[in-house]
Order: sequence, then structure tokens, then C-alpha cells
Amino acid sequence: MASSQCWENPPALDPAGGGGEVVLDFGGQKAYVAGSAGSKAAVVLISDAFGFEAPNLRKIADKVALFGYFVVVPDFLHGDPYQPDNPNNPGIWLQSHNPKEAFEEAKPVIAALKEKGASFIGAAGYCWGAKVVVELAKVHEIQAAVLLHPSLLAVDDIKEVKCPISILGAEIDKTSPPELLKQFEQILSPNPEIAHFVKIFPGVEHGWAVRYNHDDAAAVKSAEEALEDMMDWFKKYLK
Repeated sequence: MASSQCWENPPALDPAGGGGEVVLDFGGQKAYVAGSAGSKAAVVLISDAFGFEAPNLRKIADKVALFGYFVVVPDFLHGDPYQPDNPNNPGIWLQSHNPKEAFEEAKPVIAALKEKGASFIGAAGYCWGAKVVVELAKVHEIQAAVLLHPSLLAVDDIKEVKCPISILGAEIDKTSPPELLKQFEQILSPNPEIAHFVKIFPGVEHGWAVRYNHDDAAAVKSAEEALEDMMDWFKKYLK
């Protein structure tokens, strides 16, 4: 199971946050959407355990949309994000929020994007959401993948990836420590057909890319750097 870091520093959720809009049915899922619906390139952002109402995640979605992408942030947690004060422990929560089930739910979302005219689709996942993205990357559902402080992943998952993948990790991470991410890189490196990028951000903890404090200049800088790396990857491979 993912370490306690995954469940720490919960954001104050805001169902009305962001510059986009919440739609009740996008490929069968409630979702936050931003950007031009007519864009030929789309990005699916998949949340961590705290869900699609997290303000920083919606701000990231809005920023991605400014690059010309249509962005969808599905509510794969179905209105039931992890709550630290809930008597249910993380293990029980995970039993009812299996990333592989979200992977199956993501397929109709991607189909809906294609129906709207998107020819190039990428996906990025934070922590819990990274597992969903890897499952999509195994079966040619997306053209590019980005994992940010991933969790619930094993070396065997990475062996099956079939699209360009960027892995952005934290130096201080019990969930996916740098040693594990280096193993991922060793798996990817011998295969020239699968482009990859692995980067360990110094001095940051698990969750830094989406659960950062806006009053902490260093934290904001690291999160913005992660966003820049993500966008560089999508600009390179979603075309």
C-alpha cells in the first residue's frame, strides 16, 4: 500500500473553483473541463486521492488549457475523496477506489475526446492518478504520459508502457523513492522505441506538484517547474 505521505496535507476542496466549468457527463463521468473544446490536442488530468475539486489541480488544468489543449479532469473518485478525519483508513479507502476501475472508466472519457475531434491525447496523473495513467499507457489509449510523484506502481507496470512517458519524482518520497524511479529508468532505457524522461526534484516531498502551499516561494517554484516539464513533454509528443 502507498505510504502515509499519500494521505497527508489535504487541500481545502472547492467544487466551484477554477476558470473552467464542471460538466455532469463527459464520457460518463462528472468532470472539470477547461480550454477550447475544438482543440485537436487534449489532456486528461487524473487527481490524487483528494479528487478533482482540489484548487491547485484546477489551476493546473487552467494553465494547461492556456497552451491550447482541451483539458478534462474526471471525478474518478465519484464524490468520495479521501478524508483524513474519516475513520476508514487508507487501505479501506483504496479497496473501494481501485485505480484499475478508474482505468476502465477512463476509456469512455478518451472515446468522448476523440468524438469531439481530438487527434492527440495525453494524460497526467498525480500519486493515485499516476497508476491510472500507466494503465492507459499500456494499451495505446494515449499518445503521451506524465507521472507526478506516482504511487501504487511496480517495475512490471513500467515494462508494459507503450507510449512516451515522463516520470517526475520527489527526493523525499517513501511511496515512490528515487531508488524505485531509477529502476523504472533502467527498465525504459534499453528500449529506444519508448521515449522516456525521469527526473528527481531535490528537496521536495511526495505530493509537491499539486499539494503545495502558495505562501512558500520554494514550493511554488518547484511545482511550476514540474508543470513546465509536463508541458514540454506534451508539446513534444502531442502533435
